[in-house]
Amino acid sequence: MEKTISAEKCRNSIKALEDAMYVIGGKWTLRVIIALKDGHTRFNDLQRTIDGISAKVLSGVLKDLEQNGFVRRKVDTGIPVVVEYELLSYADTLQDVLSALVLWGEMHREKVIKGEEELV
Repeated sequence: MEKTISAEKCRNSIKALEDAMYVIGGKWTLRVIIALKDGHTRFNDLQRTIDGISAKVLSGVLKDLEQNGFVRRKVDTGIPVVVEYELLSYADTLQDVLSALVLWGEMHREKVIKGEEELV
C-alpha cells in the first residue's frame, strides 16, 4: 500500500533536498570530495586526478567547499609555494550519502549495460 504524506511534509522534504543539492549538487563537487578522501591534497594533484576539470572550476569548487565547512585550505609560503586542502570532519557527514550514490551508480550502470528495463 502506498503511503501519502502531507503537503507540508512534502514541501519540507523538497526544501531539505534543495539545500543539500545546493551544496553538493554541482557537477564537480562530489568528485573533488572523493579525490580529497583518496589523499590527493595539492591543487595540481587534484586537477590531474579529476579528468576534465579546469583550474578555474576546481578553484571555485574548493572555495565553495571551504565556505560550507567541508575543506580547509593550507598555504606553505616557502619556495615553491605549496597549497594543500584537507577535508574537515564535517565532510564525514557525507559518507552515507556517497556510499549510497556509489551503490546506486553501479546498479544503474549495470542496468544500462545489460539494457534491462528493471534490474531489481
